[in-house]
Amino acid sequence: MTGDGAHGMTDHTGARLRHGRHTVDGVDLHYALAGSGEPVVLLHGVPKTMFFWRHVVPLLTPRHTVVVLDLRGFGGSARPPSGYDTRTLAGDVAGLMTALGFERFRVVGEDWGAAVAYAVAAFHRPRVVQLVYQETRLPGLPVPDPAALAPEDPRTGWHRTLFALPHYPELLLAGRERAFWTYFMRRIMAVPSAYTEADADEYTRGLEQPGGNHAVFELYRATDTDAAQNRTQFADPLACPVLAVGGRAYLGAEPGRQMARVAKDVRSTVIEHAGHNIPLEAPDALAHAYLDFFAGRG
Repeated sequence: MTGDGAHGMTDHTGARLRHGRHTVDGVDLHYALAGSGEPVVLLHGVPKTMFFWRHVVPLLTPRHTVVVLDLRGFGGSARPPSGYDTRTLAGDVAGLMTALGFERFRVVGEDWGAAVAYAVAAFHRPRVVQLVYQETRLPGLPVPDPAALAPEDPRTGWHRTLFALPHYPELLLAGRERAFWTYFMRRIMAVPSAYTEADADEYTRGLEQPGGNHAVFELYRATDTDAAQNRTQFADPLACPVLAVGGRAYLGAEPGRQMARVAKDVRSTVIEHAGHNIPLEAPDALAHAYLDFFAGRG
């Protein structure tokens, strides 16, 4: 792994990923790829970029062609004023994979990226070989009672309420992105030191660009739209195999319980010694779980 943020990401040989841009439905998307074999696309959550996957990518490239991208509104991708519901974001992913020549592929998502990954699998069913759904709550499904949690714990949903408000979060966080997100991200990790200054540099750089904060909060403002769109799919559970992943110190087995409601073939795993940001905290264990699932083991 070299410097330069996302552009310094490397594969298992130490070679830098091949970066490119492609326009899907008028939105310019930044992507990178490496490796060989059957394709898998990795989708990041909030407030991250493809850089979040830097420790996992070289563990997968010996066996798979790995595609990472910055979702619309993040990193090196364009920041349009709208289009942040998960079905639209899933269309971006499907369109990019078509442009790259991949008709069928595996899709992995974490945090908001997992909600997008579910939408890829639900709305583009013939194309998804397997789905990894990691560390999120799917819009449209019920959530547990948060009564036993501390008020500032994000599992209570306080941030979802705040971020969904019009205008206020942009006003409150402008100029404070680094301090807020560094505290927020470390608060939900079992290994807070795994969120490094390099992470803070990369994500803050994206958030400070015009429209950066707006893109984050538009994801949350689209939650009701996401839920309505997802519910149309729940009656026809996903047929592709699903691996549901949680960090022991955060959502744990909850992603597995969620996927059991909406998919037919679900395996659940909990990664020990990790909280919400598993690709930073326990990349080796995480990649091992992915590869076993992709190969049909376990």
